[in-house]
Amino acid sequence: MKSDVEISQNAELQPISEIAKKIGIENQDLEPYGHYKAKVSLKNVDDNQGKLVLVTSINPTAAGEGKTTLTVGLGDALTELGANPVLALREPSLGPVMGMKGGATGGGYSQVVPMEDINLHFTGDFHALTEAHNTLAALIDNHIHHGNELNIDPRQIEWKRVLDVNDRELRQTVVGLGGRTSGVPRQDGFDITVASELMAILCLSTDLIDLKERIANILIGYTYDREPIYVRDLKVQGALTLLLKDAIKPNLVQTIEHTPAFIHGGPFANIAHGCNSILATKAAMHYGDIALTEAGFGSDLGAEKFMDIVTPKLGKTPDCVVVVATIRALKLNGGMDKNELTTENLQALEEGAANLYRHVRSMCRFNVPVVVTINKFNTDTDAEVELLTKLIKDNLGLSTYISENFAKGGKGAIDLAKGVLSAVNESKDFTPVYEADDSIESKMDKIVTKIYGGAHVELSSKAKTQLKKIKKMGYDKLPVCMAKTQYSFTDDPKVLGAPTDFTIHVSDLLIRSGAGFIVALTGKVLTMPGLPTHPAALNMDIDENGKITGLF
Repeated sequence: MKSDVEISQNAELQPISEIAKKIGIENQDLEPYGHYKAKVSLKNVDDNQGKLVLVTSINPTAAGEGKTTLTVGLGDALTELGANPVLALREPSLGPVMGMKGGATGGGYSQVVPMEDINLHFTGDFHALTEAHNTLAALIDNHIHHGNELNIDPRQIEWKRVLDVNDRELRQTVVGLGGRTSGVPRQDGFDITVASELMAILCLSTDLIDLKERIANILIGYTYDREPIYVRDLKVQGALTLLLKDAIKPNLVQTIEHTPAFIHGGPFANIAHGCNSILATKAAMHYGDIALTEAGFGSDLGAEKFMDIVTPKLGKTPDCVVVVATIRALKLNGGMDKNELTTENLQALEEGAANLYRHVRSMCRFNVPVVVTINKFNTDTDAEVELLTKLIKDNLGLSTYISENFAKGGKGAIDLAKGVLSAVNESKDFTPVYEADDSIESKMDKIVTKIYGGAHVELSSKAKTQLKKIKKMGYDKLPVCMAKTQYSFTDDPKVLGAPTDFTIHVSDLLIRSGAGFIVALTGKVLTMPGLPTHPAALNMDIDENGKITGLF
């Protein structure tokens, strides 16, 4: 089978104007970026008519789950059945593209294209976010340098700098060295762009004015008297917003089989809320009969945040949740060595299936229809498929849909598409994990016990101090965004499967007053990742004709 980039390069793309016309987007609402991608006007996105399907998965593993691939294949399968689906997905970050995880455009014959453009610089949204974020950082330091009228304490500045690259060397830095003309020396650091509050704000904003108001409400630090300082105090929200005036518009592309796809925004789910923009999802619901969106990492992270942070602002709850798993990932959760996953092992599969059960049951707690699908690999044996199908039926009471869209495209997910079409018309009674008026402590406790399967939440002394500050400032009713390892239900990435009676350790609580949530940092989660021993960048190349190889 050809590589992902080869399949993408051989795909016959339709002009983006044709894709737009197919779903009723007029030329005056389309801003082309070349032949095959475009920005779409913000008009008409509030008229939401379509059904909404949320795709999530088990905890990610080195074995792979193929959540984006499955989402794309499901969209193409729905098109095959005569439905009118539109995808809403996140944009890839260059950190994982050049690092370990790779891109975020699907794989095999279920990809959004042009794959190379989307995985690299696309329409420049991430660059705009990086520039806006660092412009604010520069304005803060400039204000201090020129007299510090607001009395900002350099030791209490909350706003770091960002880059869209995994660069561990920049986690902790010192800035302002070089004498009086080079600013005021202070300790600083860098996060990755997708961890920026501006990324969360872009994805949660409903229009340009909402974006500006949220930027104005960003907490940037404190005075020497420990009073909060916001962007509005610097009076630069207008300048920062104009840097994002194009980035806020959703991007339209297509799948290999020409299903329309909005790709917009990309916060990581382990350090942010992990969902594409509200505007992209609204556009997908407006222009399609069925909108397919995907939450980052497993259901314990991205899907929970979609349900509890995004849906109140979206004004729409999912009509169906699809939970994706692979047999080899479940065998890894069952204790099997990662180098032996192509070997049949029914015992490891049965033990690892507990991870899937918990994810499915967690999603069922929201009282929406749940569909389970197995993303099949050619190394999966008939005995393994038969066993897992039986286990799911016996333990969850649900049917299982086998998807082979990686190798077969939309035709490989027809059964799943039929199951989804049935599920979206079932009754639902959406119930969030926590209520808006719950305390911060109660919200964290309910997430840990109801979604993760844990027993306790333990706050560090620093987190307890921050909690008092949050309450004093009146932010104690905001939603909670848990920053946690994606690899485990616990805060320890090495603990796989479905552990119980564990404690989640909260090291700090961060106020994200512009985005409108509190970030709870757990375990040793990092907001600036590092590169692996063998970064994906080492396998990439480009020839004299501009042909790219090694991108995935």
